[in-house]
Amino acid sequence: MKNVVVLGGAGFVGAHVCEKLVRHGYNVTLPTRRRSNARHLQHLQAVTILEVDVHDEQALTGVLQGHDAVVNLIAILHGSPAAFDKVHVVLPQKLVRACQAQQIRRLVHISALGVSDTRPGAAPSEYLRSKGRGEEVLERAAREMALELTILRPSVIFGAEDKFLNLFARLQKVFPVMPLAGAHARFQPVWVEDVALAVVRSLEQRILPKADGPAVRVLEACGPDVLTLKELVQLAARLSGIKEGRGRPVIALPDWMGRLQARLMELAPGEPLMSRDNLDSMKVDNVATGQVPGLQALGITPAALAPIARDYLTQQGSEQGLLGLRKHEHRDTTKT
Repeated sequence: MKNVVVLGGAGFVGAHVCEKLVRHGYNVTLPTRRRSNARHLQHLQAVTILEVDVHDEQALTGVLQGHDAVVNLIAILHGSPAAFDKVHVVLPQKLVRACQAQQIRRLVHISALGVSDTRPGAAPSEYLRSKGRGEEVLERAAREMALELTILRPSVIFGAEDKFLNLFARLQKVFPVMPLAGAHARFQPVWVEDVALAVVRSLEQRILPKADGPAVRVLEACGPDVLTLKELVQLAARLSGIKEGRGRPVIALPDWMGRLQARLMELAPGEPLMSRDNLDSMKVDNVATGQVPGLQALGITPAALAPIARDYLTQQGSEQGLLGLRKHEHRDTTKT
């Protein structure tokens, strides 16, 4: 099984997944709406980039032809209920039918920490509710078409190109104070390279079906550190040297004020930094429940946050992952 389609491969996590798959000997097909979105992956010879709208079911079915497995990373953090449904529920439905048409039996799906196994519709945000409905679609397919399914539920993902710690550091370079909604929400950040390795291991390790159920494996992808949002903002300041590591004063906003702030951000042009649905998601701690296995079940010891984040926040880059690969390739070229 060496031919894999990666949906969402041009994004932050997807780029690391594609790189990791190539390093492990896989041939990767990356469909994307615009080829320019994946230009940072063109140096990987085993990656084939196709200009395709994956929401076009006929086109998606054609892309899957001749492949052994699919990795689905496509998700959105902001949008209307209809937008969440299109990406998190309808697309998995189309993907299931495409897999069935092409007789593909291996699927790795990136979901989200906070999805409830017992009451997915009771989650506090549309993001989590739609993610739960998407999982239901795939688990039903696993029962009906003998699909080997791995669902990874990551906490917030950090890495050199993230829009998380980098954002906090950047904001503190501009603003004298940090008014923060959801300051006490807890997270268990996981390194993007660990998530990428989990995808590879999920493809490599077969799932034995239970006597009374389908071949489904659900894993929580979390790092070893549990931090509040306020602590993460302060950590970003310390590691990036804002005000000699002291950072800006962080003011925890009450819920009503936080929702007002989020509403104003939603009205601003472009993708919002925070939405009211994001705040609703943070009503559930984004930490491992312990009710399903973690990355250790795949033989992965999750990396701690601070040593890795210190590298890319202090150096404005990283020797890890894609950026590190490019740096080393450039050094090798200049030596010859």
